This record gives sequence, C-alpha cells and structure tokens, in this order.
Amino acid sequence: MENRSQPRCWFRGNEVLLAASDVTIRGVLNEVMSNLNPEDSKPVLLLGHGDPAAFPCFRTPPEAEDAIADAVRSAKFNGYSSTVGILPARRAIAEYLSKDLPSKLSPDDVYLTIGCLQGIDIMMSVLARPQANILLPRPGFPAYEACCVHSHLEARHYDLLPENNWEVDTGAVEALADENTAAIVIINPGNPCGNVFTYQHLKKIAETARKLGILVISDEVYGHLAFGSNPFVPMAVFGSIAPVITLGSISKRWIVPGWRLGWLVTNDPNNILERHRIIDCIKGFLNISSDPPTFIQGAIPQIIENTKDDFFSKIVSLLREAADICYDRIRDIPCITCPCKPQGSMFVMVKLNLSVLEDIKDDIDFCAKLAKEESVIVFPGAAVGLKNWLRVTFAIDTLSLEQGLGRIKAFCLRHAKKE
Repeated sequence: MENRSQPRCWFRGNEVLLAASDVTIRGVLNEVMSNLNPEDSKPVLLLGHGDPAAFPCFRTPPEAEDAIADAVRSAKFNGYSSTVGILPARRAIAEYLSKDLPSKLSPDDVYLTIGCLQGIDIMMSVLARPQANILLPRPGFPAYEACCVHSHLEARHYDLLPENNWEVDTGAVEALADENTAAIVIINPGNPCGNVFTYQHLKKIAETARKLGILVISDEVYGHLAFGSNPFVPMAVFGSIAPVITLGSISKRWIVPGWRLGWLVTNDPNNILERHRIIDCIKGFLNISSDPPTFIQGAIPQIIENTKDDFFSKIVSLLREAADICYDRIRDIPCITCPCKPQGSMFVMVKLNLSVLEDIKDDIDFCAKLAKEESVIVFPGAAVGLKNWLRVTFAIDTLSLEQGLGRIKAFCLRHAKKE
C-alpha cells in the first residue's frame, strides 16, 4: 500500500518577519478594515490612511505627470540605475534641499530610495550592530519598530509631550541613552501628531544628540506641509552640531506615494559619518537591494524644476482648511479630546475618554466597532504607541471629512453611558 504520510521537512517560516509585519500601518489598517459590514450601503470613509491621492482635489500637478511621460518616451531611462541613483536626479534633489540650508549639498550626499520606507530600512540595518539601540518617538511611525524587529536592533522609546505641542522630552532622551545608543529618530512635521517643531527645539535636539555622541535621523517626508504658526525647518540646518541623516520623498508634497521615489541625505560637515563607516554601510546596503524605477528617477529634475509654487500653496491651503474642520468638529464629539490643533502633516492625535462609553474596551475595540457600524476607518493609537488614543487623517476631501466626523459623533452618542 502506498505510503501517504507527509515527508519530514526542516524548513519553516521566519517568525521574526511575522512579528515585524504585525506592527505596520498596512497590517493594522487591514485588521481594522476586516470589520467592515459588507451589507452596509454607506460609502467607506478612510480617516486612517495617509494617502490623499485618491481625491481629485489633491491630484498631483500636470507638470509632474508630463515629466514622467517625457522620461518614458525619451527611452533614456529603460536600463538599470546605479545603486545610489542616477546623477541628474541626485543633483536636482541636492539643489532642491539646499535652498533651505546654510551650505550647499553635493549630489554625493544624496542616495535615492524606494520611497521613504526603504530609507528607514537602510538606516535600521546600518545601525544594527550587536547590543546597539536606537531612540524612537512615542507616538511614532510603526515602520521604525518593524524595521528594528527585522534588523534585531533594540528600540527604546522617548515620549512626545502633548501638553507641550508634542515636543520631545529631551530629559527622557538623556535618561534612555547609553554607550550603545546609535541614533535618535525625529519626525517633523509629525506623523502621527500633526506637530511642527520650532527652530529652537530642533537646535536643542541637535545639542542633546551631540552631548550623547549619537546621530539624528530626521524623517521629513511631510517636509513643507506646515500650515500653523511654526514654519518647517529642516534638521540639516544643525548638521554642524550633530550629524544628521534626512529621509524624504516626493510622496506627500507632490501627492504621489505610489511613485515610490525617496531619498536619504547625509548632512555632516564634520565628516563623522564617513569616519565611522556609516557612508560605506549605506552604499553596501544599496549594493544588495533594489532601486527606484529608473524612469521615475529620470523625471525628477523636470518634476522639481517645473512644479509651480501655486500647486504647493494650494495643497497647504487644503490641508489647513481640513485641519480646521477636523479640530472644530472633534471638539463637538463628547468622548474625544484633541490636546493640540494640528500644524502640519496630514494627521491629528486625539484621546479617547472610555469612561463615558459603556461597551468599548479600548481604542482597538473602538476602531473595530466604528468600522462595522459606521463604515469609517480610523487608526488605533496603540499601534503608534499610545493606547486609547486615535490617529485621524484629515487629508481627504472636506465633504468626506465632515461626513466621517459626523458618523464618529453619532457612534459615540450611540455608545454613550446612559445617565
């Protein structure tokens, strides 16, 4: 008789990878969206995503679209890129970023990445020596934790203080750091808090990093999307105080996250990064990884040169209007409080008051039941480091935003404790 028993196998999936994927934005959103009621006729309103590209009012400018078409039709960008990115694109990005800096960047300071996320992956891998740790903001962007898990780099969390406009608790940073601390990550403008750091606060962070002997990784993917009282200041302004690595992309300012073009830029006039072989490790990672599509790289000089200031002003104006609506409507929702009006990026953090709700266990339960009952998606704060908070996205068209916040209010009233 034929033996149908299964052969013994010695392979199995990588559980570290599974653990890393559990803490990603997409993973959490997929879990929340699995609670949607397929029989609900109401349109699904996405107040948990950082992708306004689906809305016509946020469409990228025709100059960017034309640049892509021209790059494709030129047939000059059908081959492989160099591992660091093609020179014309790196030169254009260096010139673009240098406008806000005290000294001019070189194309050699710029490394092109597949969106900002690959830049995060690169730096977590580069710094992941035995016993090394990195300081991450809480709340923050979960991709950093995911990459730390995958790279076996210890993540230590410092708090952002809502009572101080989500500024860094620099005293806590100093207490967390030790001789194995490699870097501190900041996100400015802030995701998920919607804050924008002042010049003075950024300088204080740089001075703290210098005191601790660590570098600063400045995530500026939302750079220039500032619409409050604090102007956007790039961290590289303080590169002479402590070495700074800037992560950025065209994803948010040009509203094209699907084009997957980002950059990692070194700002280190004292050559500390080179002496400690950080530059060599960045190049080494790029030598064994994929590149952004060459035709997107080829379009970058034209995208940067031809996009009119009117487009950027329009996007900032749309975000300012949406942030005002979001802040005002949230104040009318009895179980939610917003400690700070958003000043930048596309998000705001709000705190749940579970004591006034009778059948909601926590923020994850809130998001699941909201999705099921109201077809509204918001992001649970636990996934960004703050349990019983919510991250709300306001980068959608204003009608959908009004409707979504109205449904959240109705949901809270329906679940309110009876007096």
